[in-house]
Amino acid sequence: MTLPITLSAVAAAALINIWLSIRCGQVRTAEKVSVGDGGNEKLIRRMRAHANFSENAPIVLVMIAALEFAHPGSTVLAGVAGLFMLGRVGHGLGMEGGSFGPGRLVGTLITLLTQLGLAIWAIMSAMA
Repeated sequence: MTLPITLSAVAAAALINIWLSIRCGQVRTAEKVSVGDGGNEKLIRRMRAHANFSENAPIVLVMIAALEFAHPGSTVLAGVAGLFMLGRVGHGLGMEGGSFGPGRLVGTLITLLTQLGLAIWAIMSAMA
């Protein structure tokens, strides 16, 4: 059984992960920081954006896969997966600004609401 929603979400996550990694590398090169963060605020922000993605994406991808098994072809699930990816890009860009810029705040809210919504959907599916 192929899982086209999951495959698309995993591919998007891989591309976002590469993009976030490259953004860290750009600052490392420009600021000549090979290990750690060198106390560089911009690098710290980009590293945290990358780490935050790595902390949140796996559980969302697992829930997407599990729910796709339970509900093949769900357009709602595809929409949620796409929205999650857009939220993670927004968060990554939003980390460039002040404490809680609009991209960061929106990305954080999308991430948390996605996880909550998928968790509730998974529980309801398991109980059905």
